[in-house]
Amino acid sequence: MDRVAIIGAGVSGLTCGAVFAERGYRTAIFAKETGQQTTSGAAAAVWFPYDAAPPEKVIPWALETFHVLVDLAPVPGTGVSMIELRQFSRTGEIQIPDWAIPLGASSVATGLWPVQDRAQRGGYNFKGSCAITVPLMDTTIYLDYLANRFVAAGGSIVTNVRFEKLEEVDRKFDLVINCAGIGARDLVQDVNLEPHRGQVAIVPKIDNLSCAIVCDDPPLMYAIPRANDCVFGGTNEISDDLSVDPKSTTRILDECSRVLNIDKPNVLAERVGLRPFRKSGVRLERDRLRDGRTVIHNYGHGGAGFTLSWGCTESVVRLVRQAE
Repeated sequence: MDRVAIIGAGVSGLTCGAVFAERGYRTAIFAKETGQQTTSGAAAAVWFPYDAAPPEKVIPWALETFHVLVDLAPVPGTGVSMIELRQFSRTGEIQIPDWAIPLGASSVATGLWPVQDRAQRGGYNFKGSCAITVPLMDTTIYLDYLANRFVAAGGSIVTNVRFEKLEEVDRKFDLVINCAGIGARDLVQDVNLEPHRGQVAIVPKIDNLSCAIVCDDPPLMYAIPRANDCVFGGTNEISDDLSVDPKSTTRILDECSRVLNIDKPNVLAERVGLRPFRKSGVRLERDRLRDGRTVIHNYGHGGAGFTLSWGCTESVVRLVRQAE
């Protein structure tokens, strides 16, 4: 298998593209949109296995990705940095998962920065928190980095393409890799895919906010500082609606401002993406098209597309080698 067609130009498709092109395959990516226009462009993109299943597969993929991203963090121009992620709970103590302990995760006294007395003044009394240092991918830089790396290795990106079915891919490609995200619901008629709508507000940098803050229990809240701005979130609801909901933006700003005890910031941009959650778990397997060609499915990563990207790509490579 020499010629590879990848469907989808989000983080999964771009990562697969870079790896296959760099390993000598003649690779093309086909997508309706690329980079910032994809669901990946709306992601907070802090490493954490969120809203994806099953854990026995997700955690190994996530850990494999973690180590690749740690190596990329000191490389200029990647958009990857290391950041302390603090996870808070309003309802009870946070149980640190076994996989996080070797990565240095630890419990944190809830009165310490970044919440400090801000949370109490803001009306919060967090009951549990933990901290772990993880990679953060600034999507405004990282997605372009992956695309440039792919093209530099000889790959090509064809945009404004929408296939009704995988057999429509030119027959000169003897291998097809399906990284279509939520688009796989129609492309391969996968009824297990469920759109988990995420909306974020991009705001100016927040003074003295040097770590990422996440609170999973309702209402979902996160504040992710990046090089030039800060991502406030968020939502996680079953919906296909890609339009910005002003009420959600107001709620996000209110909640983040309350937790950080700051005046409500200006909104630089609002983004909406559909996390491709698959009820039966991430689909990463080899299959055959009706015309006999090999297809590798790599979709259904939910809210963990960035977190699983490199680990899943290596699994795709292994499946291709087994088929050759």
